[in-house]
Amino acid sequence: MNSDLLGSLRREARLAPASGIVEVANYGRTRPGLIPLWVGEGDLSTPAFICEAAARSMAAGETFYTWQRGIPELRAALARYHERQFGRPFSPERFFVTGSGMQSIQLAISALAGPGDEAIVLTPAWPNFSAALALSGATVVEVDLDFAGREWTLDIDRLVAAVTPRTRVIFINSPANPTGWTAPKEQLRAILDLARERGIWIVADEVYNRFVFDAPRAASFYDVAEDDDRILYVNTFSKNWAMTGWRIGWISAPPALGDVLENLVQYSTSGVAAFMQRAAIAALDEGDAFVDEQVRRAAEGRRIICEALAQSNRTEFAWPAGAFYAFFALAGEDDTRALAFRLIDEAKIGIAPGTAFGSSGSRFMRLCFARRADDLHEVANRLGNWLGG
Repeated sequence: MNSDLLGSLRREARLAPASGIVEVANYGRTRPGLIPLWVGEGDLSTPAFICEAAARSMAAGETFYTWQRGIPELRAALARYHERQFGRPFSPERFFVTGSGMQSIQLAISALAGPGDEAIVLTPAWPNFSAALALSGATVVEVDLDFAGREWTLDIDRLVAAVTPRTRVIFINSPANPTGWTAPKEQLRAILDLARERGIWIVADEVYNRFVFDAPRAASFYDVAEDDDRILYVNTFSKNWAMTGWRIGWISAPPALGDVLENLVQYSTSGVAAFMQRAAIAALDEGDAFVDEQVRRAAEGRRIICEALAQSNRTEFAWPAGAFYAFFALAGEDDTRALAFRLIDEAKIGIAPGTAFGSSGSRFMRLCFARRADDLHEVANRLGNWLGG
């Protein structure tokens, strides 16, 4: 009977892959003394000034249906934030509030790709890109980044060769999860030139734009694109402002798409709670010092973990240019899914297996170092002892 029930579902739903990250987290999340570094979040809770803005909003009775595109005050705050980051004016009409960065990706896919279409994803990649595309019926075309032992790079010629007449969209995540690959401005310009020439859309996931270690921010398509280029920028409040559990994000898009994106929001979540949006305004307007502290902590975490990895002759990795992950391989450990379970059992460390990030990342492990230094020193000790055992 159960097989009959499952068989009646859409093929895309039945075949949606289980998350390799969630699988490992579920296995180890209740272990006493385990240090969890498997998901993409830090260990700081949301700052009080953000929570207090939400509480004030709820106390004032802002608990009703609200603007589908986002309240005007938040869209204006998003414009101000982008003006500070990129040094030029932005219209609030570019911004659409969503129920998380993941929903931003889903809405972008709903607008751009479906059965018969191809979508290019640079891999290794956060698995949700490909899974969401597959659910839409689109075909994922993987373009592997190159790993030369010290850095991850993109071969533009390989990207060009992957484009076909069915290509509708290219997903670019820079700085990238899990590799830390961060595209230089000239490479973003080359990708944009390709998209313009072939009439292809770009979905630009710049969630980790502030998490770079040699500049105030990473290069962005905003640095090279025009306002009406075929680019949907997807982003979230999760990383910069420690709001992973809030589930609120945004899309930046040409204003001409406004009615379509508003409809997509209406027919999915019907908007984001007003009190959450008030919290987001506080994050944008008052949160720069907190973001700077987050980046400082990540830079220290990067140093602790990468220096520890370098102590073993069994490790292979690149110091990440951006984001907050170490992506490393261990000699003699090819089954990283099994390795993730062993590290939980034997070292009390929770790390995501590379198998979760596509075939090109399958021999690697992803460790989130956005965490306090004493925990990371302990992780370094446990991992060092385990490697030496």
